[in-house]
Amino acid sequence: MNVAIGLDTSCYTTSVAAVDACGRVRAFQRLLLPVESGQRGLRQSEAVFAHVRQMPGLVEALARELGPAKVVATAASIAPREAADSYMPVFTVGEGHARALAAMWQVPFYGVSHQQGHITAGQLNQPPMDARFVALHLSGGTTDLLLSEQERLTPLGSSLDLHAGQLIDRIGVALGLPFPAGPALEALACAATQPARGALPASLANGDLDCHLSGAETQAMQWIRNQTLLPEVLALEVYDLLARTVARMLKAACTQTGVRQALVVGGVASSALLRSLIRQRLRKLGAEMDLRFGEPQYSADNAAGVAWLGMRRYLELSATGADTQPTGASQTE
Repeated sequence: MNVAIGLDTSCYTTSVAAVDACGRVRAFQRLLLPVESGQRGLRQSEAVFAHVRQMPGLVEALARELGPAKVVATAASIAPREAADSYMPVFTVGEGHARALAAMWQVPFYGVSHQQGHITAGQLNQPPMDARFVALHLSGGTTDLLLSEQERLTPLGSSLDLHAGQLIDRIGVALGLPFPAGPALEALACAATQPARGALPASLANGDLDCHLSGAETQAMQWIRNQTLLPEVLALEVYDLLARTVARMLKAACTQTGVRQALVVGGVASSALLRSLIRQRLRKLGAEMDLRFGEPQYSADNAAGVAWLGMRRYLELSATGADTQPTGASQTE
């Protein structure tokens, strides 16, 4: 069995995965970065050190889970996005380990973007997407609306201030929930006994392709200080706001580009509650589209999409007879 090994070292998670030539995930290990109670994340230097400590154990666990296999390539997230100026120190840890493994095994190394890894992971175990589709990446560091054409990403819109995951984490931590706060805030929202009232107004711009979320944070923090709403009611209002915002952005993107498919990925998109609310809101808007979400375990930060990108790049080069550089040399996706 031939596999590609993928590594991803984000601001939230250390993860490794092995994917075979058919796109099946053969082994998968991930571990959240440790964050002290009451904190809203780690500084880059702290996150880098945490990845350095966690990566060896995860690779060892991946090897035990994978068993006998032939590694034909390694891949890693080397930047948040595909833009030339996109950089975060945390990704150097995954890149360094993947390069070292490639050199040891004498196989090629492929560098990819964290964002493209998310979009690819969202398509694992799913029917094939069209050549052109809208992708929305919702996480702690992104609220990016994109057009994917033959795997090339073109920005369409984004949040102009706070990102979706930041909104969830800041409000969750203010309510005393652990970071990252998504799972706990979702559980709290599901405990609400009445539907959301739409108390947080959606704020969009540029034909609904861009959004503002900082105003919602300001209002929610005021409610928390004044104990205006029960925690579960406030939590549900946050998810309702995100669903209304996302639905309008997706509808605008599909209308502008003329595409019929949309894929929503990222840690925030792993929420079953948010997925349900988005679908409800799109029905109310009369928006007809083929809306898809990745499997929950491959929605939050993970290396599965990175590994699959590495395998696909290896197969493409092998099929054309191109040199797959069995020296650990970098070939950026």
